[in-house]
Amino acid sequence: MDNNPVADKKGAANTCMMKKIIHIAAVFILTGLFFTASAQVVTLDYYFNHETHKNRSGQEVRFHYMWEDTENSGFSILGEAFKNGGAKLQSLESAPTIAGLKGTNIYIIVDPDTKKETAHPNYIEEKDIKEIEEWVKAGGVLVMLANDSTNVELPHFNNLAAKFGMHFNDDLQNHVIDDNHFQEGAVVTANNPIFKTAKKIFMKDVCSIDIRSPAYPGLRNSNGAVIIAVAKYGKGTVLAVGDPWLYNEYTNGRLPAGYENDKAADDVASWLIKQIPRRNN
Repeated sequence: MDNNPVADKKGAANTCMMKKIIHIAAVFILTGLFFTASAQVVTLDYYFNHETHKNRSGQEVRFHYMWEDTENSGFSILGEAFKNGGAKLQSLESAPTIAGLKGTNIYIIVDPDTKKETAHPNYIEEKDIKEIEEWVKAGGVLVMLANDSTNVELPHFNNLAAKFGMHFNDDLQNHVIDDNHFQEGAVVTANNPIFKTAKKIFMKDVCSIDIRSPAYPGLRNSNGAVIIAVAKYGKGTVLAVGDPWLYNEYTNGRLPAGYENDKAADDVASWLIKQIPRRNN
């Protein structure tokens, strides 16, 4: 029987090396599974927008732009688009802070209240702006959905938007008189990087957005006005839209053939999720 100490040592070394490689590969696989399985969190603001009305029983209840609202006024369909993309939904009923936004990847502020909508509206103050700005800089994805100026509190909202090179204008774009004039709200989205599947969408009565660095146009209407703006800020991203837009009324299939707001909801949700820095997944 031949004994070869040198060969035995080489064999042992190779075996040890293979075990190390298998261990390292296992770590990478487990890490990959963690990133895949760890759901992103999309938080919808319930503080700056806190409208109420009386229900059929005469009780004062919250309504408008809520995940759980399945009526025309809700965001349940957009919420489903996020969930289909692997995200979890939550809401924030207090003023945003870095601590309060911990664990949130995407934070959506929609249509901040005016005094005609809420007796005591919660305005976006400087302390709120500082917290949100730092959160975005660290890698947060902020979505700002405005409205035409008669239906949204723009002055304080614009103080926040200014941090990212944006300004919602006091104007009215894509004005649609009634359902017989849908074409006035048509916007072509074909070949737009945000919209991978939707070719034409409907956005009516929106405000335009002035931009300066670091903001850039995300979408223009037929007049050339910017109605969606994007900014990269620190490690984060900001998406601004001149309208609440993707609430159920315009994503539930009631629009005439050719308008693809339902696809747009999926496209926007997918695009926003892709903006989340890898480390936040």
